[in-house]
Amino acid sequence: MSRFERVRGRLRRAYESGRHSVRAGGSRPADAPEQQEQPARAAVASPESPGPVAPPTATVVGAPPPAAMHASTASRDDADVPHALRIAAAWSWRLIVVGVVAWALLRIVGTISIVVIPLAIALLLSALLAPAVGWLLRARFPRSLATGVVLVGGLAAVVGTLTLVVNEFVRGVPELSDKSSEGVRQIQNWLKTGPLHLSDTQLDRYIDEAQGWINDNTGRFTSAATTTAATLAEVLTGTILVLFATFFFLRDGSRIWRFLVRLLPVAARWKVDDAGRASWATLGAYVRATVLVAFIDAVGIGIFLVIFDVPFAFPLAALVFLGAFIPIVGAALSGGVAVLVALVDSGPVTALIILGAVIGVQQLEGHVLQPLIMGRAVAIHPLAVIIGIAAGVVLAGITGALVAVPLIAVLNTAVRRLAARTVPDTPPDAVVVASQAP
Repeated sequence: MSRFERVRGRLRRAYESGRHSVRAGGSRPADAPEQQEQPARAAVASPESPGPVAPPTATVVGAPPPAAMHASTASRDDADVPHALRIAAAWSWRLIVVGVVAWALLRIVGTISIVVIPLAIALLLSALLAPAVGWLLRARFPRSLATGVVLVGGLAAVVGTLTLVVNEFVRGVPELSDKSSEGVRQIQNWLKTGPLHLSDTQLDRYIDEAQGWINDNTGRFTSAATTTAATLAEVLTGTILVLFATFFFLRDGSRIWRFLVRLLPVAARWKVDDAGRASWATLGAYVRATVLVAFIDAVGIGIFLVIFDVPFAFPLAALVFLGAFIPIVGAALSGGVAVLVALVDSGPVTALIILGAVIGVQQLEGHVLQPLIMGRAVAIHPLAVIIGIAAGVVLAGITGALVAVPLIAVLNTAVRRLAARTVPDTPPDAVVVASQAP
């Protein structure tokens, strides 16, 4: 066979093989999907019979799915930490930051307390006197004149009350000192003949111990008096600051508030303005309700003091009035002073009657006056009141106790308004620009 014939035979066999494959593909079209599925089946492996080589896209049957990455996680390590632990850690470091900021604010306030305390008192006085200024403004008084008249009138009322209290106290001190000696002798006789049956030796020992305690603490009392004398200038400076701040709060309070609101971002101004005005209304209602409750307490206890001819009836009633500004505990402590005076002056029977009067007035305040008057102004749980007063006493003494409850009331209103989903009303001085229709 020649070389040419061998090449022709190879070409013919190749041609016949091609025709056969074409005929097979046209006669069995259903075989194509099975042939296409073979690579996909080859890509599936099993842990029991793994293939020799699995492509990167192979699916392992029976293997656990990979851990899903949460949107809040930055790495696979965060995804391995339990969700509850991550939430607790997030809350913890945020609370630590808030605590550090609060601690820094308290330190700053403590450093400049000589300025902060007068401003807080000025705010309380402004909330109390603001309605009187509004009445004079509606009567066509100039704003500065109306503010001056109200401030001078309030200052005159305070000075007049203090003058009456001091004069009555000075007149009654000699008589009270004589009766106090007699009262001490009565107490000694009761200790001897009463249920305790103390002997003269025991009484002398207790008296000597009390006298020794006084002698040991004389230096402390003297230093306290010296400190009080040294802080007289600070008290005078604080009083002047209270007067000036009250005057300008009453006259320019709205303008000062608008200036402060404009310092905030535009998106937050309306919300903060709404919360601030609601808090100011709450503060004013709280102060006026407290004054009314304190006046009723002072009148109720003062009537019993006058009926039973207890000395210093007016000063003691004034003390009850001032003490009632500290809710729950203030009127009780000031009423206790009245009971002690009645005990020294008129004996245990009158003291028990005055004690019953103080308890009755406290019950009237707690069950009738507080829900009826104070409940309309601000609703604060008694536990929050007690905790606030205790914290205020620890941080700032008597002034902290006076300011603690109003501060809680204001913060309660502000937080509620800021957390509300409602859109505040449009301020009266707002300018609304509407787009024209095309």
